[in-house]
Amino acid sequence: MSELVPGGNTPLPDGAVTLRVPGPFDVSALVTDDGGTVRGDGDFVFYNQPAAPGVRLDGGRLTVDPPRLRPGASRVTVVVSPADLTTPLGRLPSPTLQVTAQDGRVLARFTPPRPQRETVLLLAEVYRRGPAWKLRALGQGYADGLAGIARDFGVDVTEDTAPPRVPAADTGRGRPPGAPRTPARGPAFAQGPGRGAGPGYVPGTAARGGSPGTPGHVPDPDGFLGPVNSARAAAGSPPVRLDARLTDAARSHAGAMAASGRLAAEAPDGVFVHQRVISAGYAYLTVGEHLVSGPRTPREFVEYCLSAAPSRRTLCDPAFSDAGLAHVPDARTGDLYWTALWAVPFTPAGLDRTAREVVPLTNAERASAGLPPLTADVKLTVAAQAHSADMVARDFYAHTSPEGGRPWDRAAAAGSAHRAIGENIACGQRSPAEVVQGWMDSPGHRANILKRDFTHLGIGLAGGGRAGTYWTQLFGG
Repeated sequence: MSELVPGGNTPLPDGAVTLRVPGPFDVSALVTDDGGTVRGDGDFVFYNQPAAPGVRLDGGRLTVDPPRLRPGASRVTVVVSPADLTTPLGRLPSPTLQVTAQDGRVLARFTPPRPQRETVLLLAEVYRRGPAWKLRALGQGYADGLAGIARDFGVDVTEDTAPPRVPAADTGRGRPPGAPRTPARGPAFAQGPGRGAGPGYVPGTAARGGSPGTPGHVPDPDGFLGPVNSARAAAGSPPVRLDARLTDAARSHAGAMAASGRLAAEAPDGVFVHQRVISAGYAYLTVGEHLVSGPRTPREFVEYCLSAAPSRRTLCDPAFSDAGLAHVPDARTGDLYWTALWAVPFTPAGLDRTAREVVPLTNAERASAGLPPLTADVKLTVAAQAHSADMVARDFYAHTSPEGGRPWDRAAAAGSAHRAIGENIACGQRSPAEVVQGWMDSPGHRANILKRDFTHLGIGLAGGGRAGTYWTQLFGG
């Protein structure tokens, strides 16, 4: 069974799978094609319309049979909302998705971070990748209920009055307060704490500091840095500088979103925003982004990002030193699609420092449980780093490599003689504290951290790939 984190994915077997969210929740689903929108209202499966080709909702059980989906369908997005609409999600326990195969085997489980202001979550998606089908954990929130999600996926919803669209996540939809309201197009993907870097670090030439003439850094003709660095200064954070490579990656992604009329971390060409950063030649230790439609100027864009706590944290994160910004109009509607990228450039010393910070945080958890500390192990570190890099380079997220290699195989190949081997992986988290906390919040990962038999530890971290940052924690005993 796979314990997934936001952005993580796992392959699905042939045939139908059942997705269930126990507790006081309603489950819905949207069937879409590669463009991210439904073909008609019949693609929205919920309590009043419990079936579509290949999808059936029976009580709290959602069954998805990929071969039976309508022609052209390539994705089924699973949505969860409170069964009692008067109860906010933030007052309920975090919903846990359980996925089982036809033979009853539990395939995967996913518990997203507990919602705050969100009233509905995109919990996961079943999607086609080549001839195979996979499950990806999402955990992305909306603050305007099922009607907002339905509209963003192309379902026709009629209301007597349309309430203001309130951003629920780190990347936004709509316009900042006070600006003319334009319906958003496409779900707003959150890139805040969580979903952050991926394997496959390649030492780059990203500069940190320097003048606008420094290689990699560019002038600011749009006046973006003024309001950004003013907000960062007010939060006690150092200024950022525009980087040409980040700006190129931002422009490419904003253009792809504008062409499709849809906000998404993955564009219709199948390329994720983090992959664009690496392709542009910027290797990073950590990265964040805002994907927004609506603002008309850089100042409006910054005001929008400051209007919600998660997006404000990303914009003002003191770790970031470089930024890239671009906006591209949708030729059909004139709406501007924005991509802002924030990053810490890769350096070998930075990688070593970041990885080493995981060890004392892990040992602090062991000390709280009365366990002896783990010792950093060079050979386990080599194996862990190789696995993080491999997940990025070959676009997978699993303990087992595409050719069948397991954690103990990787440890042995690195020369480790430990007889007991365990492994935790994660993707998207932007800091050592964030990733260790995520592991401790997951029973299976927590068990590895607190296993008495383990005595040594290696840490791997790589940036790139779909989720942004990929972490590996390899234990030996």
